[in-house]
Amino acid sequence: MPAYQVDLAGTRFAFASLRALLAAATPLRSGDALAGIAAESAEQRVAARYALADLPLATFLEDFVIPYEADEISRLIVDGHDAPAFAAVAHLTVGGFREWLLDPATDGAAIAAASPGITPEMAAAVSKLMRNQDLIAAARKIRIVTAFRSTIGLPGRLSVRLQPNHPTDDPAGIAASTLDGLLLGSGDAVIGINPASDEIATAATLLTLLDELRQAYEIPTQSCVLGHVTGTIELIRRGAPVDLCFQSIAGTEAANRGFGIDLALLGEAHAATQALGRGTVGSDVMYFETGQGSALSADAHHGVDQQTLECRAYAVARAFRPLLVNSVVGFIGPEYLYDGKQILRAALEDHFCGKLLGLPMGLDICYTNHAEADQDDMDGILTLLGVAGVNFVMGVPGADDIMLNYQSTSFHDALYLRETLGLRPAPEFEAWMQRMGLGDERGRLLESAPAALPWRHIPALAHLDG
Repeated sequence: MPAYQVDLAGTRFAFASLRALLAAATPLRSGDALAGIAAESAEQRVAARYALADLPLATFLEDFVIPYEADEISRLIVDGHDAPAFAAVAHLTVGGFREWLLDPATDGAAIAAASPGITPEMAAAVSKLMRNQDLIAAARKIRIVTAFRSTIGLPGRLSVRLQPNHPTDDPAGIAASTLDGLLLGSGDAVIGINPASDEIATAATLLTLLDELRQAYEIPTQSCVLGHVTGTIELIRRGAPVDLCFQSIAGTEAANRGFGIDLALLGEAHAATQALGRGTVGSDVMYFETGQGSALSADAHHGVDQQTLECRAYAVARAFRPLLVNSVVGFIGPEYLYDGKQILRAALEDHFCGKLLGLPMGLDICYTNHAEADQDDMDGILTLLGVAGVNFVMGVPGADDIMLNYQSTSFHDALYLRETLGLRPAPEFEAWMQRMGLGDERGRLLESAPAALPWRHIPALAHLDG
């Protein structure tokens, strides 16, 4: 007999399992259709949401989308559940939980207190009942503040990851993009390079370049070369100037195995990076990236919808108190999020669910060139996420990443969002901008800001003119 069923308009709809119910209740997206688990009709999707709304939250502590014995992420979720924190919402159904989150009497402190008791599947479930405006309104209440050399996530602030990628990892090209971003007020979240090469020596060279740049101009930020976690451990062993440890993560043990990681390895890397003690205003050292569809692309989804699996990836992230987490929302392609509407919905889901689970969420608002999306779609997503209180966004020269070959957001896009919504950089970075003559006392870029910063202070680039 089906485990979950509902009568709607004279028709009985049945769902064989919790994962089938969650998949059917999910807003339409191409990845779930590709996996063969999406609702077969709009009527079935509505019926699934009715059934989900009446489901007690406690059900998720008894029925697991992936069995406890089969997956270490399931074990992490179950073993790490905070029953006292859950008590505040334990009496609610999923629908009642939505109403509680949106109630004006429920503030950010109340949500934060309950957060350790919320499982990823609960977060995914409630998001499936929410309109876009609900996701924005609830996420806006939640502030997750982290720190290393800059403090990220404070109210009224928007940080930017400066992403100076280069197709050949050329130090001069990377330095030029970095200085361009700094002059335009980007880089307070992190200066983070996606390397074209996986060579440890290349990563060490780039980390040294960024560290020399940081020290030359006394920039209160952190740097990261976004290689594999094992490479970071080796860089630490070699004495490279490692600030943050990066890793892409997913929501199943099998998908993480495809990334070459497990929880034990992440724990080793976290401990090694934290032991360096390089932070000044905080000690949050992990940087995680996620994205809906990663488990499906690895054939490691266990029949679970991609948005629920994305939330399970957040369980991995919150186990290590990261400085930064961002969903690279449209990067995997139209096979998973077909068009601008699906990318927008996924972005708002990821941001809300990540914040609900206690994570410092940023978004790489992006698309690939074969998706049914364009930069106007990204403008809309960027604006809505700014209203929702996103911690940080990407700053890519011209919004066009010439190494990864996808479209993201630019330094100027971040300036637009700050100016339009009255947002400011991280406080330490804002003070630095004022000292350098780049910004005013309200965090805005000065029209009379310097057009260049001299490279001669950077040993790795001393041979270059300018």
